[in-house]
Amino acid sequence: MPEDRKFDGRRAVLKKAAGISAAIAAAGMIAIRAAEAAGVSKASVHYQDKPKGGHQCSGCALFVPGSSATANGTCKAVAGSISPHGWCMLWTAKAA
Repeated sequence: MPEDRKFDGRRAVLKKAAGISAAIAAAGMIAIRAAEAAGVSKASVHYQDKPKGGHQCSGCALFVPGSSATANGTCKAVAGSISPHGWCMLWTAKAA
C-alpha cells in the first residue's frame, strides 16, 4: 500500500457510520412530520367510521377531539374529519 494513501482506522469508520445513521434518522423524522402536516388519505390507512377489535379513534394517541365527546375531531396523521368511533390502521393506544 502506498504511503500517500492513509487508512482511516476503525475509529474514523465508526464516526462516519454514526454520522450516516444520524442523517438517515433525521431524514426519516422529517418525512414523518411532513406526512403528519399534509395528512394522509383515509383510504390509504383503511379508515372506517366504526370501531375495530375494541379500538376506536377516541382511544388513539393521534386523535384530536372535537368540541364534544360525540363530535367529530381531527387526526394528527389522517386528513379530514374523524369520528371518535372510527378506526384506521395507524391506531396507537394513548399513553397511560
